[in-house]
Amino acid sequence: MGSLQTEPAQSRPDLLAPPVAKALAVWSPEGPIDADQVLVAPIDAGLADTAAFCEAYGVSLAESANCVIVSGSRGGVTRYAACIILATTRADVNGVVRRHLDVRKASFASMDDAVSLTGMEYGGITPIGLPAGWPILVDSRVVATPHVIIGSGVRHSKIAIAGPALGALPDAQVIDGLARLAPTAI
Repeated sequence: MGSLQTEPAQSRPDLLAPPVAKALAVWSPEGPIDADQVLVAPIDAGLADTAAFCEAYGVSLAESANCVIVSGSRGGVTRYAACIILATTRADVNGVVRRHLDVRKASFASMDDAVSLTGMEYGGITPIGLPAGWPILVDSRVVATPHVIIGSGVRHSKIAIAGPALGALPDAQVIDGLARLAPTAI
Protein backbone atom coordinates (compact mmCIF):
# COMPACT_ATOMS: atom_id res chain seq x y z
CA MET A 1 0.00 0.00 0.00
CA GLY A 2 2.90 2.28 -0.66
CA SER A 3 3.42 5.03 1.90
CA LEU A 4 -0.25 5.30 2.91
CA GLN A 5 -0.92 5.49 6.64
CA THR A 6 -4.13 3.49 7.00
CA GLU A 7 -6.51 3.05 9.90
CA PRO A 8 -9.98 1.50 10.25
CA ALA A 9 -12.39 3.51 8.11
CA GLN A 10 -15.15 3.45 10.71
CA SER A 11 -12.88 5.30 13.14
CA ARG A 12 -12.40 8.18 10.66
CA PRO A 13 -15.77 9.32 9.28
CA ASP A 14 -14.10 12.68 8.54
CA LEU A 15 -12.20 10.87 5.76
CA LEU A 16 -15.37 9.45 4.16
CA ALA A 17 -18.29 10.85 2.18
CA PRO A 18 -21.52 10.61 4.21
CA PRO A 19 -23.02 7.80 2.07
CA VAL A 20 -19.81 5.76 2.55
CA ALA A 21 -19.79 6.22 6.33
CA LYS A 22 -23.50 5.31 6.45
CA ALA A 23 -22.95 2.11 4.43
CA LEU A 24 -20.02 1.00 6.60
CA ALA A 25 -22.04 1.64 9.78
CA VAL A 26 -24.56 -1.05 8.87
CA TRP A 27 -22.09 -3.73 7.75
CA SER A 28 -21.67 -6.50 10.30
CA PRO A 29 -18.80 -8.95 10.79
CA GLU A 30 -21.25 -11.74 9.87
CA GLY A 31 -22.13 -10.09 6.54
CA PRO A 32 -20.40 -10.54 3.21
CA ILE A 33 -17.95 -7.76 4.09
CA ASP A 34 -16.63 -6.91 7.53
CA ALA A 35 -16.41 -3.11 7.87
CA ASP A 36 -13.42 -3.58 10.18
CA GLN A 37 -11.46 -4.79 7.15
CA VAL A 38 -12.00 -1.49 5.30
CA LEU A 39 -9.10 0.89 5.90
CA VAL A 40 -8.77 4.57 5.04
CA ALA A 41 -5.78 6.87 4.62
CA PRO A 42 -5.64 10.65 4.32
CA ILE A 43 -4.05 12.01 1.15
CA ASP A 44 -3.43 15.39 -0.44
CA ALA A 45 -6.69 16.19 -2.30
CA GLY A 46 -4.64 17.70 -5.11
CA LEU A 47 -3.15 14.26 -5.71
CA ALA A 48 -6.44 12.31 -5.82
CA ASP A 49 -6.31 11.61 -9.56
CA THR A 50 -4.97 8.12 -10.17
CA ALA A 51 -1.64 8.77 -11.90
CA ALA A 52 -0.62 11.59 -9.53
CA PHE A 53 -1.77 9.61 -6.49
CA CYS A 54 0.13 6.46 -7.47
CA GLU A 55 3.33 8.38 -8.13
CA ALA A 56 3.15 10.42 -4.92
CA TYR A 57 2.24 7.55 -2.58
CA GLY A 58 4.17 4.68 -4.16
CA VAL A 59 1.08 2.65 -5.07
CA SER A 60 1.26 0.68 -8.31
CA LEU A 61 -1.39 1.16 -10.97
CA ALA A 62 -2.01 -2.61 -10.73
CA GLU A 63 -3.26 -2.22 -7.15
CA SER A 64 -5.21 0.98 -7.73
CA ALA A 65 -8.88 0.63 -8.72
CA ASN A 66 -11.24 3.20 -10.18
CA CYS A 67 -15.00 3.45 -9.82
CA VAL A 68 -16.59 5.00 -12.89
CA ILE A 69 -20.29 5.80 -13.20
CA VAL A 70 -21.85 4.88 -16.53
CA SER A 71 -25.30 5.72 -17.84
CA GLY A 72 -27.50 4.83 -20.76
CA SER A 73 -31.16 5.24 -21.70
CA ARG A 74 -33.83 2.99 -23.10
CA GLY A 75 -37.48 3.85 -23.47
CA GLY A 76 -36.96 7.22 -21.79
CA VAL A 77 -35.51 5.63 -18.66
CA THR A 78 -31.91 6.41 -17.71
CA ARG A 79 -30.01 3.51 -16.15
CA TYR A 80 -26.84 3.86 -14.11
CA ALA A 81 -24.13 1.43 -13.11
CA ALA A 82 -20.78 1.65 -11.35
CA CYS A 83 -17.83 -0.08 -12.97
CA ILE A 84 -14.86 -1.08 -10.83
CA ILE A 85 -11.71 -1.54 -12.86
CA LEU A 86 -7.97 -1.54 -12.21
CA ALA A 87 -6.08 1.60 -13.21
CA THR A 88 -4.20 -0.47 -15.79
CA THR A 89 -7.46 -1.05 -17.69
CA ARG A 90 -10.34 0.77 -19.38
CA ALA A 91 -13.99 -0.21 -19.00
CA ASP A 92 -15.62 -1.65 -22.13
CA VAL A 93 -18.43 0.90 -21.92
CA ASN A 94 -20.00 0.39 -25.35
CA GLY A 95 -19.61 -3.37 -25.32
CA VAL A 96 -19.94 -5.24 -22.06
CA VAL A 97 -21.43 -2.37 -20.01
CA ARG A 98 -23.92 -1.32 -22.70
CA ARG A 99 -25.20 -4.89 -23.03
CA HIS A 100 -25.46 -5.28 -19.27
CA LEU A 101 -27.51 -2.09 -18.95
CA ASP A 102 -29.59 -3.14 -21.98
CA VAL A 103 -29.25 0.27 -23.62
CA ARG A 104 -28.44 1.35 -27.18
CA LYS A 105 -25.49 3.48 -26.12
CA ALA A 106 -23.69 3.80 -22.80
CA SER A 107 -21.34 6.58 -21.78
CA PHE A 108 -19.65 7.93 -18.70
CA ALA A 109 -22.20 9.82 -16.61
CA SER A 110 -21.74 13.56 -16.53
CA MET A 111 -19.77 14.92 -13.61
CA ASP A 112 -22.86 16.74 -12.30
CA ASP A 113 -24.99 13.57 -12.43
CA ALA A 114 -22.28 11.41 -10.87
CA VAL A 115 -21.79 13.84 -7.98
CA SER A 116 -25.45 14.64 -7.31
CA LEU A 117 -26.68 11.04 -7.55
CA THR A 118 -23.92 9.49 -5.43
CA GLY A 119 -23.42 12.24 -2.85
CA MET A 120 -19.67 11.88 -3.42
CA GLU A 121 -16.93 14.09 -4.81
CA TYR A 122 -15.87 13.68 -8.42
CA GLY A 123 -12.53 11.91 -8.48
CA GLY A 124 -13.29 10.12 -5.22
CA ILE A 125 -16.40 8.10 -6.10
CA THR A 126 -16.39 4.63 -4.62
CA PRO A 127 -18.75 1.64 -4.88
CA ILE A 128 -19.38 1.68 -1.12
CA GLY A 129 -22.54 3.65 -0.39
CA LEU A 130 -23.90 3.99 -3.92
CA PRO A 131 -27.66 4.32 -4.41
CA ALA A 132 -29.52 1.08 -3.67
CA GLY A 133 -30.24 -1.01 -6.72
CA TRP A 134 -27.45 0.35 -8.88
CA PRO A 135 -25.55 -2.51 -10.48
CA ILE A 136 -21.91 -2.61 -9.44
CA LEU A 137 -19.94 -4.25 -12.22
CA VAL A 138 -16.57 -5.48 -10.99
CA ASP A 139 -13.89 -6.56 -13.43
CA SER A 140 -12.56 -10.01 -12.50
CA ARG A 141 -9.01 -8.60 -12.36
CA VAL A 142 -10.06 -6.45 -9.37
CA VAL A 143 -11.37 -9.46 -7.45
CA ALA A 144 -8.14 -11.33 -8.22
CA THR A 145 -6.06 -8.56 -6.62
CA PRO A 146 -5.38 -9.23 -2.91
CA HIS A 147 -5.73 -5.56 -1.86
CA VAL A 148 -6.72 -2.51 -3.85
CA ILE A 149 -6.79 1.21 -3.22
CA ILE A 150 -9.99 2.97 -4.29
CA GLY A 151 -11.77 6.25 -3.66
CA SER A 152 -13.45 7.02 -0.36
CA GLY A 153 -16.17 9.31 -1.67
CA VAL A 154 -13.98 12.38 -1.06
CA ARG A 155 -10.76 13.53 -2.70
CA HIS A 156 -8.74 13.87 0.53
CA SER A 157 -8.51 10.15 1.32
CA LYS A 158 -8.40 6.66 -0.18
CA ILE A 159 -9.80 3.32 0.94
CA ALA A 160 -7.74 0.13 1.10
CA ILE A 161 -9.83 -3.03 0.77
CA ALA A 162 -9.40 -6.63 -0.30
CA GLY A 163 -10.15 -7.01 -4.01
CA PRO A 164 -12.48 -9.98 -3.39
CA ALA A 165 -14.53 -7.84 -0.98
CA LEU A 166 -15.48 -5.52 -3.85
CA GLY A 167 -17.03 -8.49 -5.62
CA ALA A 168 -19.07 -9.21 -2.48
CA LEU A 169 -20.68 -5.76 -2.29
CA PRO A 170 -24.48 -5.63 -2.44
CA ASP A 171 -25.61 -5.51 -6.10
CA ALA A 172 -22.09 -6.44 -7.30
CA GLN A 173 -21.48 -8.73 -10.23
CA VAL A 174 -18.01 -9.95 -11.12
CA ILE A 175 -17.55 -9.88 -14.88
CA ASP A 176 -14.71 -11.35 -16.94
CA GLY A 177 -13.73 -8.90 -19.67
CA LEU A 178 -15.48 -5.86 -18.19
CA ALA A 179 -12.26 -3.98 -18.85
CA ARG A 180 -9.49 -4.12 -21.38
CA LEU A 181 -5.83 -3.38 -20.80
CA ALA A 182 -5.24 0.32 -21.28
CA PRO A 183 -2.65 1.41 -23.81
CA THR A 184 -1.43 3.98 -21.26
CA ALA A 185 -2.07 4.48 -17.57
CA ILE A 186 -4.98 6.62 -16.40
